[in-house]
Amino acid sequence: MAIFILDSNFFIQAHRVIYPIDVAVGFWNKVKQLADENKIMTIEKVQAEIFSNNDELKAWLETNIQPNFYKSTQTPEILAKYADVVRWANSRNDHYLPRAIAEFLDADNADAWLIAYALSLDVEKKIVTQEVSRPDQKSKIKIPDVCQPFRISTVTTIEMFRNLGETF
Repeated sequence: MAIFILDSNFFIQAHRVIYPIDVAVGFWNKVKQLADENKIMTIEKVQAEIFSNNDELKAWLETNIQPNFYKSTQTPEILAKYADVVRWANSRNDHYLPRAIAEFLDADNADAWLIAYALSLDVEKKIVTQEVSRPDQKSKIKIPDVCQPFRISTVTTIEMFRNLGETF
């Protein structure tokens, strides 16, 4: 069974657009269940992005999700994989605008770290993101476009639930 690594937009779009916490209780209960069962997880960089807003989503996560859900990226293995992601991004400077590469590699941006974390795992893994591949886009590096050359699968939220055979 694959491990699902969640991007920030999994939480943010669900909360703000599709599954408000006060309305879609079943969705959030399912997220908690899957986290408790270690079927889904994320990294501390995603936590920092979400926790930068003092809102209902932050409060829900603080109350319902255990601290071990947020994995550290500060290990030698992950740092080595991050260097691989940095090399890949910099090698694409003939395609992406310098601003896009700088944004992608910003130390506070979780995207490159998510990919490095996934690369460090020696099990089947999928990054859950709402981002859509846009290989021709020059102004922003999308997670699926980086995952493809590294052979990491990406799925949407609904695809993740289907892969897990879960309903809510």
